[in-house]
Amino acid sequence: MLHTLKTTQFIKSDVNTIWEFMSAPQNLAKITPSYMGFTIVSDVNDLEKIYAGQIIEYDVTPVLGLKMHWVTEITHVKHLHYFVDEQRFGPYTLWHHKHFLKEVDGGVEMIDIVHYKIPFGFIGKIANALFIKHKLKEIFDYRFKKLEELYNVGK
Repeated sequence: MLHTLKTTQFIKSDVNTIWEFMSAPQNLAKITPSYMGFTIVSDVNDLEKIYAGQIIEYDVTPVLGLKMHWVTEITHVKHLHYFVDEQRFGPYTLWHHKHFLKEVDGGVEMIDIVHYKIPFGFIGKIANALFIKHKLKEIFDYRFKKLEELYNVGK
């Protein structure tokens, strides 16, 4: 079964600034909860600018101190509008994450749509219901809060 998570956030900034921040892989750690132990293990010289075909490797510790290796590919990029990352190796059977930016009155609307599938059939379905979907929501809520602090608080 395919699951979907969608978030929308208004950011008081310009699309160039938000694109530069969101499309820079090294900034992902800034908007990921520290307990996840998020570390990019890819060659840092290949992380300055996002491009289609880019492979990014991470180590994460999402639950119970279990370290996981995750490999994503940036499959699509339309400068200042959207990019897509897809898992190549990692904890999901499928991970497809679309990041959209749209200039609106007074700022930028950012929309994320994640389609994901959990392995292990029925057991995966139970795991998603019990904790995976809640953990993903928690991670995206944290990101929302960090972006609020960076761009919206006091502006």
